[in-house]
Amino acid sequence: MLSHSRLVGFVATAKPAEARSFYQSVLGLLLVEESPFDLVFVANGTTLRVQKVGAVSPAPHTALGWHVENIREAAAALAVRGVIFERYDGLQQDGQGIWTSPDGSRVAWFKDPDGNTLSLTERGEA
Repeated sequence: MLSHSRLVGFVATAKPAEARSFYQSVLGLLLVEESPFDLVFVANGTTLRVQKVGAVSPAPHTALGWHVENIREAAAALAVRGVIFERYDGLQQDGQGIWTSPDGSRVAWFKDPDGNTLSLTERGEA
């Protein structure tokens, strides 16, 4: 039923000024609207609404992610902009924090200013 409808992603912020700077300047998303209720960005045709809330309780899992062609280049570009990639016990991650999954996909995780977990994924060849 909704397969032909446009998807909208949501994430919350209690730090709207920091979130605006992070999503716009660090991640390079286009800010298309700001209201008392949210920041609205566009990422490759998909709308991302960053909802302004009083407090954020980050989920213990990935909230948003991007498929990239070359994860090493994308991770390096974000690291230059101050992004720190997460390290997780039990996962063998390389020097950039990139984990290779059993199917050969590569994944790296990082957090936004509110602690929401975001990710980069380069699909494997399996």
